[in-house]
Amino acid sequence: MNQKILMVAAENDALPKAKVGGIGDVVRDIPIALAKEGAEVQVVLPDYGHFSIMESASYKGQYGVRFAGEHHEVALYSLQSDNYPHDKVTYWAISHPRFVSPCGMKRVYCDDDDARPFATDASKYAFFCAAVAQVILHHGFGDLDVLHLHDWHAAMLLVLREYDPELHALKELRTAYTIHNLSLQGVRPFKGDPSSFEEWFPQLSYSAELICDPRAPHCINPMRAGINLAHKVHAVSPTYAQEITRASEVEQGIYGGEGLEHDLVHAQEQGRLVGILNGCEYPQNATYIKTPKTRLVPALEEALLNWSSSQPLLESCHWIAQKRLMHWARKKDRGMLVTSVGRITEQKVRLFFTLHDGRPVIEHLLDKLDGLGVFILLGSGSDHYQQQLLSIAGRYANFIYLQGYSFPISELLYNSGDLFLMPSSFEPCGISQMLSMRAGQPCLVHQVGGLNDTVSDGSVGFSFSGANIDEQASALINTFQSALKLYKKHPTKYAAISKKAASTRFLWADVAREYMEKLYS
Repeated sequence: MNQKILMVAAENDALPKAKVGGIGDVVRDIPIALAKEGAEVQVVLPDYGHFSIMESASYKGQYGVRFAGEHHEVALYSLQSDNYPHDKVTYWAISHPRFVSPCGMKRVYCDDDDARPFATDASKYAFFCAAVAQVILHHGFGDLDVLHLHDWHAAMLLVLREYDPELHALKELRTAYTIHNLSLQGVRPFKGDPSSFEEWFPQLSYSAELICDPRAPHCINPMRAGINLAHKVHAVSPTYAQEITRASEVEQGIYGGEGLEHDLVHAQEQGRLVGILNGCEYPQNATYIKTPKTRLVPALEEALLNWSSSQPLLESCHWIAQKRLMHWARKKDRGMLVTSVGRITEQKVRLFFTLHDGRPVIEHLLDKLDGLGVFILLGSGSDHYQQQLLSIAGRYANFIYLQGYSFPISELLYNSGDLFLMPSSFEPCGISQMLSMRAGQPCLVHQVGGLNDTVSDGSVGFSFSGANIDEQASALINTFQSALKLYKKHPTKYAAISKKAASTRFLWADVAREYMEKLYS
């Protein structure tokens, strides 16, 4: 019998403007891979104010939802994906004014300030989960076998399934809960705030034992609820599944269970915790030929012009990047190209700014690269780290910092670089390293999470580790130096690593088979 699966998520890159991070990639690719294994997959997400008005949107019905003491009507729309169609994959959006972000039209997430973290999004996704429950209950998705929920945004559906007697029928469904990033947990108070559990569901009788935050018992923790209430808990790489069962020691650079390690150990002991590595797209007949560095310069200049033209005043980051780019373009031999692409966050760049011998690690790396090549980093995010990167770009001629994001530029950097840096402090799975490897660019990574499961040191790339943040910083510098030495003095060996990286495959078909065997059966 074919499995009938409903995936509930905040993101889905099969639809326009519905991707922010890795959830969107996974929810885009895994349904099609599962469908090829014979499953029937449906994916539902909030409307965000624009899916229901797509030309392909088809109205399928109205459903009543009780939320925050009021009756609401939500509309269900079926959607088509222009780029990812499949006859056994159905896309849905649930429409209601509550799903339109007050922080900006069509935005997926609203970043509330630290005084009330997650407040806007938690209310939005609690209502979304209540709406999904009603559609399931009234057979809007047809018959289902499996309910697969992604990250904290969808976890409230498990809470309602557990405690709402009107949703007893949902207990017949098998449930899987995927942890994409344990550091984001969606914690909100049980009561005493407009964005709180008892405000959302005032008539619901519940037990806080399995759903409260262990560090703040007066709050509900959706991530913890997902871990404790699902039949199977899925972490997006085998190494990450092991890491999250230990306590975090953030000061020492060790990231683990983020306060939920005891629940995860319990899930592991029960055989409910499963680590399955995400896959990567490998388009048929695609050839990944190195992009000449000469093509990179005009493309980067064009991107800088586009970014600058969208602002009334020229920002110093773009001006400095243009100057550094011109300096590099004038070189007859442009040398080694080191690249990095990603969000500028604590997770991604903390090790770059860890002090080693009194200076940030990134300065040591640039010193060692001096005379040999250039480092181009593409990304935006934390104002604090952006300012530090800008300062370094102003002092180092071999560092080009592109403050922004452009998909075509990221593709060019993957395809033209000689060494990709990804020293994440933690990485549940990671996709950038897979994209770089796919393009034949070896990666230098921190031996954590999915990076450990994808990059084999000395075979397809380079990796480092350390028992604390000081050891990690030292190991990053030493590994970088070794990679540069191999590139300069043993080009044949380096080319062999590049070739092996390009031939390595992380297939969604393999992932789908593991889902069917380990999560759904």
